[in-house]
Amino acid sequence: MDNNDNLICVTGDVEDVVYFNEETGYIVLDLNVESSLVTAVGNMGDVREGERLTLYGEYVNNAKYGRQFSVDIFERSLPQDVDAIRKYLGSGVIRGLGPSAAKRIVDAFGERTLDILENDPAQLSVIKTITPERAKIIGREFHNITGLRKVMTFFSKYSIPQYVISAAWKSYGTDLIRAVRDNPYCLCSNGVELRFADAERIAQDIGFPPDSEERVLAGIIWTLRQCADEGNCCMRESDLSEAVTRQLVVSDKLYAAALQFAEKQGEIVDSNIYDARYIYLSEYFAAETYISERLAEMIKRSEDGQCDYSNEIAAVASEQGIEYEQRQLDAINACMNNRVFILTGGPGTGKTTTLNGVIALFKKRRMRIKLAAPTGRAAKRMADLTKTQAQTIHRLLEVDFSGGSSFKRNEENPLSCDAVIIDEMSMVDTMLFAALLKALKGGTRLIMVGDSNQLPSVGAGNILRDLIDCGRVPTVELTEIFRQAAKSLIVTNAHCIIHGETPELNDRANDFFFMRSDSEENTLRLVIDLCKRRLPAAYGYDPLDDIQVLCLSRVGTVGTGAVNKELQLALNPPSAAKRDMNFIGTLFREGDKIMQTKNDYDVEWRRGTEKSHGIFNGDIGKIVTADRVNQRCDIDFEGRKAVYDGEMLKKIEHAYAMTVHKSQGSEYPAVIMPLPTGMNRLSYRNLLYTAVTRAKKTLIIIGTEGKINEMIRNDRRAERFSCLKAMLEDHFV
Repeated sequence: MDNNDNLICVTGDVEDVVYFNEETGYIVLDLNVESSLVTAVGNMGDVREGERLTLYGEYVNNAKYGRQFSVDIFERSLPQDVDAIRKYLGSGVIRGLGPSAAKRIVDAFGERTLDILENDPAQLSVIKTITPERAKIIGREFHNITGLRKVMTFFSKYSIPQYVISAAWKSYGTDLIRAVRDNPYCLCSNGVELRFADAERIAQDIGFPPDSEERVLAGIIWTLRQCADEGNCCMRESDLSEAVTRQLVVSDKLYAAALQFAEKQGEIVDSNIYDARYIYLSEYFAAETYISERLAEMIKRSEDGQCDYSNEIAAVASEQGIEYEQRQLDAINACMNNRVFILTGGPGTGKTTTLNGVIALFKKRRMRIKLAAPTGRAAKRMADLTKTQAQTIHRLLEVDFSGGSSFKRNEENPLSCDAVIIDEMSMVDTMLFAALLKALKGGTRLIMVGDSNQLPSVGAGNILRDLIDCGRVPTVELTEIFRQAAKSLIVTNAHCIIHGETPELNDRANDFFFMRSDSEENTLRLVIDLCKRRLPAAYGYDPLDDIQVLCLSRVGTVGTGAVNKELQLALNPPSAAKRDMNFIGTLFREGDKIMQTKNDYDVEWRRGTEKSHGIFNGDIGKIVTADRVNQRCDIDFEGRKAVYDGEMLKKIEHAYAMTVHKSQGSEYPAVIMPLPTGMNRLSYRNLLYTAVTRAKKTLIIIGTEGKINEMIRNDRRAERFSCLKAMLEDHFV
C-alpha cells in the first residue's frame, strides 16, 4: 500500500459482491488484498467477482459493520489469471453465461479467453453448446461491458455522480469517452445535464482549448439555464454577453460567434421585444409564443356576444343562502361569458364563495368541469372548499412516464370537459401553463383563480401577474373583506401589509402575534420553544402536522438550514428505537418531516392497492425507515409510500422549517416566522404577505418592528424577465 494525494491506495481482486444498487452504483464488496480481505464501499458501478481493482480512499469505522474502506477513486482492469477469468465470466456478467459455460470457454482458451471475447468472438462457436449466432451476441455484450468499465474508470477521478455517467452512457454508449475527448461540454446537454463547472474540470484535465467555440456555446446555454432556474424565461442580451465573457474570460467576438451558432442550431432564439434584445432558450420562447397566441384566440372568441346570467345566478344564491356583493356577481357573470377568465383577490374577499357559485352554475347547465391546482396540498384544499373533486395539474394532464416531463393530454389528446378551473395560479410556471393550454379543446373554458400579490412560481415566469397586467385577459379582482373574515387579524393585517400600511402588532387576544426579539440567537430559541412546548400546550397543535416554520432564507442563524437542525434535535432526537443515516452531510432519521425539492416523474409510489409515479416539488412526507447500510429511506408522502435511495435522496430535505417560497399553495393551522436582523435582499413586501397568508388559525412573527416595517416599505417585486405581456399586447394592436 502507498499514499497518493493523502488517499490510501489498495489493489486486489474482487472476492465477493455483498450488495449492489443498480440505480445508484453503490456497492459493498470484499477485495482480496495480498491474501487479506478488505471490505470496500462506494459508487463503483456493476463490479463483478474476479475483477482487479485499484482503489483510492480511506478506512472508516462503521458503527454496525466495523472497519471498511471508503472509495473515492477507483481503477478497474479485467482479470488476468485463469481462475479469476473463470470466476469473472461465471458471475453472470454476461446474460445467459453461467459457471458451467464459463468453465468450458476458459478450458478451451485459457489466458487468451478475454482477448478472444474482445477481438474474435466467432471462435467461441468451436464449443459445442455455443452457436455462431450466440457467439456474436456474447462478443457484442462483452464489448459493451468492457466499454462501460472503461467509462467508469475514466470518470472516477472526476467524482462525477453515477446517475450522470448512466445518462451519458445511454446517450453515447461505447462512443462516450471519444465524445468527451472531442468535446467535454457535450455532457452539459443531450439529457445528461452535467454541471458546467464539472465539465470545465474534465476539459482542463484533458487539455481542451479554453477558447473553443464548444466551450463558449456550452457556457451560453448553461447561463441561460441558470437564469431559468432563477425564474426568468429569457435574458437581456447585454446581461448574457457580460456574464459569459466575464466568467469564461473570452472575447466579445468569440461570444458573438457562439451565440450566432446556437441560434442556427435552434438551441436559442434572439428576440427583439420591448425595444431590446432578449435571448431565450428555444423551449421557453416556444412556450411564451404559444401561450400568447392561444390566449389571444380564446379572448377574441369570447368577444362575439355577452349575455346576462343574473337570473341563474340569483337562483344559485337563493339555493345556497348567499347574498353576493356586486364584484362577485360581476365575476360569476364574466366566467359564463368568457373562454378565459381570471378571478383574483386577497384573503377573506370571497374567492371561494364566488368560485362555488360558478361551479354550481356549471353543474346546473350539466357542464363537465375539472378542478386542479399546482400541488397536492393545494388540490386537497380546493376539493375541501368546493366539495368537488380536484387534482394536481400534473395528474390532470397525465404525465407520460415514458417521456419524462411530457404529458399524455395535449393537442392530439385533449381533455374531455367544458371547463377547467385552476386554483393557486400564482404558482403556475410558463412551461406548465403552456402544457395546460395545449390540452384544452377549442371550446373549453379556462378559469384561473389566485392572488396576484403572492410570490411568483418557483419555475420560470410570472404568469398570473403578466396576464393581469397586460389588460387583455378578462379579470375581476375582489377587494371587499367580508364581515366574518374581518374578525381575523391575520386577514386584516395581510391587507394592511399589501397596501403598505403598518399592521396591528399588539393585539394579544386574536390570531396574529408579534414577539419582539433583538437577536437571532434568541429568535431561534423562541422558535424551538414554541414548536416543542408552548403551542402544543396552549392549542393542542401537533408539532409536525400542525406547526410550520417559514424562513426568509436557507442560510443564517434563522435560515432553514440551522432551524431544521435544531428542530430535528428537539422534536425527533436520537433514539435507540429510531434508525438514522448520513447522506452527503445530511442526517435523516426515522420520523423526520421531509420535503421533495424537485419534480421527479419517475418515483414509484403505492397507496394501498393503487400504484403510480411522480413526487413533486413541495410534497411533504415523513421518513418511515432509514437504512444506513443500503443508503435508502422509505418515505410516506401523506399516504403515498415510496422508496428513496442514492441520488434520489438529493431531492429531499428536512421540512420542520422551509422557505416562504416553498410554502406557496399550502395553509397550516399555525405558522411561525422568524425574521433575521439582516437579509435585506429578501426583505420585501409580498414575501411577508405570502408568509402571513399561509396561516389559518395562528401566526407568530418573531423579530423587530423595524424589520417588519422595512419589509412593508420595500414594494420591490422580484423582477422576472419575460416577454409574455408584450406578446399578448401585440395580438390586440
